[in-house]
Amino acid sequence: MRTVAVIPAYDESRTVGSVIEGTAEHVDRVVVVDDCSDDDTVDIARDHGATVLEHAFNTGVGGAVRTGYRYAVERDYDLVVQVDADGQHDPGAIPRLLERAEDCDMVIASRHYSGSLEEYPLVRRVGIRGLTRTVAALGDVEVTDVTSGFRVYRTSLLEGLDHGADRHWAVEQTLAAARQGADIEEVSVEMPPREEGDSQFTLDTLVLYPFRMIDAIARSLVFR
Repeated sequence: MRTVAVIPAYDESRTVGSVIEGTAEHVDRVVVVDDCSDDDTVDIARDHGATVLEHAFNTGVGGAVRTGYRYAVERDYDLVVQVDADGQHDPGAIPRLLERAEDCDMVIASRHYSGSLEEYPLVRRVGIRGLTRTVAALGDVEVTDVTSGFRVYRTSLLEGLDHGADRHWAVEQTLAAARQGADIEEVSVEMPPREEGDSQFTLDTLVLYPFRMIDAIARSLVFR
């Protein structure tokens, strides 16, 4: 099957090159979606052989991955591998994710099974577990790490999803897929907290996080 990796990136010049190199070993094409970076992310990505799609303004991770999904669907790829540009996701785990994807619609790399989740701050652990339980109950699906951005999809699944959320896409997307009857499975992958760059979880985002999650879940229930 034809495979493409989608790497959303915003100011990830320190890590995006090595992520592209590692990812390219396991897929047919690497696509970096630059979300209006202010640094050299675009030049470095191109220098490392990636196809680069540039946003004219910052949309958030959800908007960036949506652009990558559209690229994959329009070019008839079979599987889409989603990898963060910050180095948190080990490209060496991609073959295991792809192997599992041969028999399902979506594969999520789980920090719960690997124990990596325990390395995260308490507030994030509580939030991730709470959201995961909510999605598991509402979607009647067995998942342990709904906010993980390290995933593999069949493009046939992506074609049927209305990717509405930009900031908190993972929760809405997973719940929508589960409610459509998608076969979602997980693979244990170690994902320690990021060491390079700035995390998206500032004090402001932590305060707003529960409200944004409620909004994402509500839209999935009302509009799907």
